[in-house]
Amino acid sequence: MSAQVIIFFVLAALAVLAAINLIVQRHPIHSALSLIVVMVALAGLYLLMGAEFVAAVQIIVYGGAIMVLFIFVIMLLNAGEEERTNFSKLALYGGIPLAVAVTGLIAASIVNSSTATALPPAQPVTLTSTRTLSHLLFTEFVYPFELTSFLILVAILGAIVLAQREN
Repeated sequence: MSAQVIIFFVLAALAVLAAINLIVQRHPIHSALSLIVVMVALAGLYLLMGAEFVAAVQIIVYGGAIMVLFIFVIMLLNAGEEERTNFSKLALYGGIPLAVAVTGLIAASIVNSSTATALPPAQPVTLTSTRTLSHLLFTEFVYPFELTSFLILVAILGAIVLAQREN
């Protein structure tokens, strides 16, 4: 097994375990930290695929900015530990068989996909360098880029107004 395959399996296992931890945690701050681990593991997977720009954006935008916003809102709302409840009847009698059926359908489609006919060879993909991509982002697409930052600012202000306590 090559080093890339080993790194892939380590990062994939880390992402899956952190995603499970994200769901299982009772405290929202711990869930947000688990989501950061998932984002960093995904950035590592992007690096393995040779997408350095996407990996950097994954860490900067999702792992940095969005998660800081999540943690800021969680702390601003003073969200505590959630309490556990019993399963509802619908989730117990409807959700579990549905989950088993969907898992079986996915497994059957994976098994049958190996016997499927071969696809025609794909067209060669032209790779764009990070320099070309950044040049396009800050020249041709500068207005949508700035509009996105403005929308994030409005969302932060909206979270502050909604979380403000009445005097």
